[in-house]
Order: sequence, then structure tokens, then C-alpha cells
Amino acid sequence: MKPTPGSDIFSAIIAAPFGAVGVRTEAGSLREFVYLPPHFGEKDATDALAGQAARQLERYLQDADFPFTLPLPDVGSAFQKKVWQAIAAIPRGTVRTYGQVAKHIGSAPRAVGQACGANWFPLVIPCHRVTAAGGLGGFSNHDDENGFHLAVKRWLLRHEGVHNSPWQQQTIFG
Repeated sequence: MKPTPGSDIFSAIIAAPFGAVGVRTEAGSLREFVYLPPHFGEKDATDALAGQAARQLERYLQDADFPFTLPLPDVGSAFQKKVWQAIAAIPRGTVRTYGQVAKHIGSAPRAVGQACGANWFPLVIPCHRVTAAGGLGGFSNHDDENGFHLAVKRWLLRHEGVHNSPWQQQTIFG
């Protein structure tokens, strides 16, 4: 099978119900996870850390209660780390608004949204659990209402058991 153009930058690619997840490692450290559209084929891990990350991501996609134990690198500004820590504390099956997270850490909703968009390790740091006050909000630096990234966010929230939200009535995959 011919590799998907662009797949060479990933150390592993796993299939997901919404498409795929790319894992990047660099110099023995995790670099990032990336949501990929369905045309990306799977790619076997090129190193042990990518293999560990791929296995854990697969387990989460099968079981929303799976606890990640990946060695995340110390990345991000002090503010981003504060936001990510608050987001990581949001229990599975619940959401918080950007405003609620902002109030909790003493910041502004827009700044929380920007920190969410800068998250290198989605799923492990579950930014999908943060929504706008009146709807789904953006996701992964995208806010196109019916686009791929928001479809991923909808799938993740449903996977984790979030129901009865305004976005629930929207089509997940067109």
C-alpha cells in the first residue's frame, strides 16, 4: 500500500472512528498527537515510545475510561500548563465552558481557548471537554461548524458519554 502523502512526519498512525491519530516522537520524547482525516492509512510505530503511545490511544478509543500513563514532555508556557492542568481535572462524561475554566484559574475565556488550541497532546489533555457557553465552540484551532475537527470533538464527547447538549442534535459525519 502506498503511504499517504505527509504520513512520513508521523512515528505512528492509528485508525480512529473519526479518521486517524498521528503520533510524533523526536529524540526519544513525545512531540505531538494530531487528528487526521480518514484518508490517512495506519502506520506501524517506528520506535518504542510511539508504540506505547499508539497502544494507549487505541485503548482510549475502545474504552473512554482508559487512564493514560504516557511520559509527556514539559512543554508550554506557565499559563498554558495552568489551563491544561485544569482541563485534565474535568471528569470524563462532563464538560466545562471556556468561561468556567477561565473563572477557575482567574483568566479570560479567549485565553483559555487559545491554550486549548495549543495543546500538543489531545486526548491525554482532554480539551474536547471544553465548550462554548452556547454550543460546541472551536476545537484544535478550528471552528468550522460542520468541519472535520468539530466532528472529532462531537465523536469524542459522545464516546465519553456526554449527552443533552446543544451540539448533540448536529450531524456528526455529514
